[in-house]
Amino acid sequence: MVAPLVDFPEQIVVRQREEQQKVIYQLQVHESDIGKVIGKDGRNARALRTVLRAAADDHKKRIYLDIC
Repeated sequence: MVAPLVDFPEQIVVRQREEQQKVIYQLQVHESDIGKVIGKDGRNARALRTVLRAAADDHKKRIYLDIC
C-alpha cells in the first residue's frame, strides 16, 4: 500500500513486534519519503492505521503503526 506513494520503494522495510496486548508495525522508508507516507495533516498515516486496524479486527490486540 505504501509503495505507490514513495520514490524509493526498494527501501521500504516493515517490522512487526508483538507484545501482550498490542502489535506494533514499524514502517521504515527513505528519509525523503517520510512526508509522502505521512501525508498532508497526517491523512495518509491515518488511512494506513485505519486499514491495519480493520484488517486485524479478528485479533483482540491493539494495532500500532510507527513510521520512521
